[in-house]
Amino acid sequence: MFTGIVTDIGTITELEQQGDLRARIKTAYNTPGIDIGASIASDGVCLTVIALGEDWYDVQISAETVSKTNLDRWTVGKRVNLERALKVGDELGGHIVSGHVDGVAEVVAVLDEGDSTRVTLRAPKDLARFIAPKGSVALNGTSLTVNDVDGCDFGINFIPHTKEVTTWGDVGIGDRVNLEIDTLARYVARLAEMS
Repeated sequence: MFTGIVTDIGTITELEQQGDLRARIKTAYNTPGIDIGASIASDGVCLTVIALGEDWYDVQISAETVSKTNLDRWTVGKRVNLERALKVGDELGGHIVSGHVDGVAEVVAVLDEGDSTRVTLRAPKDLARFIAPKGSVALNGTSLTVNDVDGCDFGINFIPHTKEVTTWGDVGIGDRVNLEIDTLARYVARLAEMS
């Protein structure tokens, strides 16, 4: 479980296809405090730590995960949003996030509004029904509030702080973004289907 509050920006330093994709991520986390087998959300994808070094950790990524996320576009040097798993007693500043990406949204517009940036994304049609104005979504692991919805398109506003402490300061039209819909929205929709 995660909160969608990004706590580090990592950098992909190595990628190797070994049956599964293996990635090395450089981090500012205190790696001696990370256990092998720990879960770290990397651009919103819950990945298992399989090796550790002084300032890096390795993860192994299945073909299934690569096919359902934007990890197929990871390259050496890419910056990624990181969050360690939630611990009992941690502040829940975002919303409950599982790190199980539902699909990939595409950035279709970027517009600066004062110091903030409004980004419009297009969700896959089968996921768009779960996105509501003032509801929550996780995009590349960041807990965000939806401003508006128009069909499959939805808008998010990024304040300067968010752009500084996440990779959202680098956003561009055409970017593919990991989308995790709000768990509560999924269950409400499922209950409505059963009524």
